[in-house]
Amino acid sequence: MSAASTIAPARPLPAIAPRRLEPTVVEPQTESEPRQGGSAQCMEALARANQVRLARAALKRDISAGRRSVTEVIDESPWEAESMSLSELLCSQRRWGRARSRKLLASAALGEGKKIGTLTDRQRRILVGALEAKLGGRLN
Repeated sequence: MSAASTIAPARPLPAIAPRRLEPTVVEPQTESEPRQGGSAQCMEALARANQVRLARAALKRDISAGRRSVTEVIDESPWEAESMSLSELLCSQRRWGRARSRKLLASAALGEGKKIGTLTDRQRRILVGALEAKLGGRLN
C-alpha cells in the first residue's frame, strides 16, 4: 500500500443528512392473496426433511434395540441412511460412544462426517470387516 492512499481527501466529503426510519407494519398474507413462487417448493422440502428425520429416528431405534445391525445398514445403504454420517450411525448402537466410533473410523481411514451414501464398495468392505473384528461376532 502506498503512502498516497492513506492521505485524507483534498476536499471534504458532502454531509449526509440523517434519515428517520419509520416503522412499517407487515400484514400477514391470507389464503386469497397469491403466494410467492418459492413457498410451495419450501413446503415440499420441509416435508421431505421431516420424512427423512422420522425414518432416521426409526432406523436408530431399530439399531439400538438390536432389530438391525450396523453392518447390514452399511451394506444395504437404505435411502434414509444415505445422507447420514458414519459417526451418527455408529453412535446409535448401544454402549457405543463417540470416542469408540472415532477410533474405529480412524483404523479404517474414514472420516466421522463421511456420508454412508458416498462410501465406495471397497470402503464398505473395509468398514464392515473392521466392525466385525471389533464386535467379535455380536453385530448389535
